[in-house]
Amino acid sequence: MDMVKNYTPFNLVPRIRVLLIGPVGVGKSSFFNSVNSVFRGHVTSQAIAGSASSSLTTKFRAYSIRDGREGKPLPVMLCDTMGLEEHTGTGIDTEDIVYILKGHVPENYQFNPSVSFNSDTLGYIKNPSLKDQIHCVAFVMDACKISILSPKLEEKLCAIRSKINMLGVPQIVLLTKVDEACPLVAENTENIYRSRYIESKIHAVGARLGIPVSCVMPVKNYSSEVDLEKSIDILLLAAIIQMQRFADNYLDNFCIYDEKFD
Repeated sequence: MDMVKNYTPFNLVPRIRVLLIGPVGVGKSSFFNSVNSVFRGHVTSQAIAGSASSSLTTKFRAYSIRDGREGKPLPVMLCDTMGLEEHTGTGIDTEDIVYILKGHVPENYQFNPSVSFNSDTLGYIKNPSLKDQIHCVAFVMDACKISILSPKLEEKLCAIRSKINMLGVPQIVLLTKVDEACPLVAENTENIYRSRYIESKIHAVGARLGIPVSCVMPVKNYSSEVDLEKSIDILLLAAIIQMQRFADNYLDNFCIYDEKFD
């Protein structure tokens, strides 16, 4: 918690912005709620989360995390989007994600799957600064559904990743619902790195998205729990720390160093 709270982003950016991307129902909003819970000291539910056939998140939201209810905002913001869906005209559009990455999409923009965001859209931010852009992307994937990921959805994810790579934004994967995928982890979250099954899922999602295994972070969101558990908190905080490190790598590209030569 201290590492997250005391973190200072490079290049005068007050807070890093992390974009959460993933299929419907994988736990993007729940991840924010869970991290927020760690710093509030109790389980919270600020972002709308739950199970549905279509995305419960329909707007672009940038959530601040506070150090306690009356505390100051932490130096990280989690940006939530409409979920990905395999069929054309449903879920968030690939080009919408590009506009979000570049900082053109305003807070609370209402996504419309049938009409892509563009420079003529009401609220379009014409000249976004570095602080408005996305500094790290987290693909959120359900550990229970990696093996049944449809070819169309996998194709869409790879297309999005290609766009992100072109912009040079670093990426990680949050592997959620690990307790539902493995009885050993359901019994005790501390067993997560002892589970051969979860290890196989980490390798599988890395291979399908083309992301190194070292960039896949298994996490458990708060769902049925009413009180915080240290083993769950540790996984959530480890993921945030990795986001901060990757964002630093990205922001370092924009730093201007005053080098003096003899």
